[in-house]
Amino acid sequence: MGRPRDGAVDAAERIVSAGGCPATIGVVLGTGLGGLADRLTGRWAMPSTETGWLTKSMATGHAGRIVCGSLRGVPVAMLQGRVHGYEGFPPETLTRGVELLAALGVGQVLLTNASGGLEPDMVSGELVIVTDHIDLVRWPWGESLEPDDASEPERTTYYDPELVDLALRATRRVDATARKGVYAFLSGPSYETRAEYRMLRRLGADVVGMSTVPEAVAATRMGLDVAVCSVVTNVARPDAPTTITTDAEDVCKMAAGAAEGVWAILESLAARAAGRPCVSC
Repeated sequence: MGRPRDGAVDAAERIVSAGGCPATIGVVLGTGLGGLADRLTGRWAMPSTETGWLTKSMATGHAGRIVCGSLRGVPVAMLQGRVHGYEGFPPETLTRGVELLAALGVGQVLLTNASGGLEPDMVSGELVIVTDHIDLVRWPWGESLEPDDASEPERTTYYDPELVDLALRATRRVDATARKGVYAFLSGPSYETRAEYRMLRRLGADVVGMSTVPEAVAATRMGLDVAVCSVVTNVARPDAPTTITTDAEDVCKMAAGAAEGVWAILESLAARAAGRPCVSC
């Protein structure tokens, strides 16, 4: 187990002093989903660089802000974007976002991302609720956390089964196309080749992306409940006679179209945190 580094704790104090607030739920908004932060009630925002802890992402579709507000009376902290290893950041930087959320007091986090679909029957805009991952980068994520002397044993699973089922039910409530699946993590920044798509499918992956796993591992080591929603923005068909070119702008547009399903998940998480049923979500 571990706890946030001192820099994250200092940043959380700076945010609260500047007008932000502690939170119950933390969210990392991936590519194309940053606009969900505008739906929070009583929004307050700060650029990531002003926290003294976070580094601004240069990736398309990542605004680089922390936004505090509430949803159905539950305090929420959202990160509009994240940094990636392919941007040149060292491994210990990739977990800073979830460390800050933990320092703000969150007990559960929703991590979102844009991904490539590996199943031939998938459609662009579909949501995949992650049940497990395949880490092909293989770095000891979270080792930079401050050591925690608590005797509680480290968890052996990263994705809370209760939250997986809750998220899937939420997507069905708004008629969003969704399924459970396994997320494969590669470093990027290039998209995968046809041969790599075939390999990933044989390994048991359902979607592939370039983020999220470092955050999920670190969040779990800090004792947080983790839910991950991946938006399929393009579907890999490696044996098709022609390929469709995908760029970052296309990914942003497709991810934004899945916002209602992601918001439904967040509403259900808020209802869970408040200890009440999500009757009117």
